[in-house]
Amino acid sequence: MYKGQSVAVVVTAYEEAAFVGRVLETVPDYVDRIYAVDDASPDDSWAVIRRVAERINESTEPTRTVADGGDGRRVVPIRHEENRGYGAAVKTGYERAVDDGIDVVAVMNGDGQMDPAILDRILDPVVDGEADYAKGNRLLTPEDRDSMSTFRFVGNAMLTGLSKFATGYWTLSDPQNGYTAISRETIERLDLEAITDQYGFLNHLLTHLNVAECRVADVPMTAVYGEEESSIRYPAFVQFVSLLLLRSFCWRLKIRYVVRGFHPAVVFYGAGATGLAGGVAGLVGSLARHLRGAESVTDAIASFVAVLVGTTALGIGIWLDREENAALEVAPSDRLDEDVTDETSSERLGETAPQSVD
Repeated sequence: MYKGQSVAVVVTAYEEAAFVGRVLETVPDYVDRIYAVDDASPDDSWAVIRRVAERINESTEPTRTVADGGDGRRVVPIRHEENRGYGAAVKTGYERAVDDGIDVVAVMNGDGQMDPAILDRILDPVVDGEADYAKGNRLLTPEDRDSMSTFRFVGNAMLTGLSKFATGYWTLSDPQNGYTAISRETIERLDLEAITDQYGFLNHLLTHLNVAECRVADVPMTAVYGEEESSIRYPAFVQFVSLLLLRSFCWRLKIRYVVRGFHPAVVFYGAGATGLAGGVAGLVGSLARHLRGAESVTDAIASFVAVLVGTTALGIGIWLDREENAALEVAPSDRLDEDVTDETSSERLGETAPQSVD
């Protein structure tokens, strides 16, 4: 139990035989249940999970599991018969946690990159009722991203920019961070089957959270990298996620700004995209005609104006979209300000409160 609520951790594993056992062993004691999900790893991950789970369960009292209908095991090993993807592993853990009545569900990957000592920091926004979903963020300060390679940082920054459009959470960053926590009620509100099973799961999940109008919190954390090797094939990953984000963006606008009720942001987004696409195409055509010696000044001016109008419309669309979603974002500064206010108020109360007399 953590602050009076039952907590589970989903540990995902694919070819993590060298790390997953240590991850399971270092999950904090206040976690009631651990769902160790092996996504049909071809290495010894499953054998390691079963061996460590048996050892932990033998040393743990069954009564520490607070969920109704549970079988008493603290670590529940789960194995997919075939490889289904990272998102599928997380969803399997979510579904089991909901069935067991767990209040808050966190996710820690089996590669050892997520520090168990800060799990409480990830849980707090959800447990305290400030957010429906919380995620780590390794990009907030230079110190936090110190161990992140330039290649990873640039790729993450690009995905962050694209994800802002797709998800509607404009102040959040590091969308690929899988150190997360979510409430059971939020899981039950989501259509998990509609969310991709692949590595774009985290980005896609954020879009679905936005459409469900869920509050999301960013939690500062330090990037940790060791000897583990990523199984992601980056060319295919970038192509898949880019198309996924584009579809997610269009779907989000359709549901929130057309189907549920008209919002002017969708008009400005449409005008912006049309103006930019037409203007850029016109400028390219004008340049081609100029190189052939044909007159192209008028067309170039018209195309330039279209680009300006498109850029302006796009900017207005972003502004309207950001304003509409501001209440769904819990930024780190918001939580820090609240903490400072609470501490200051407590200090003031302590200074002014009458002293008790024995």
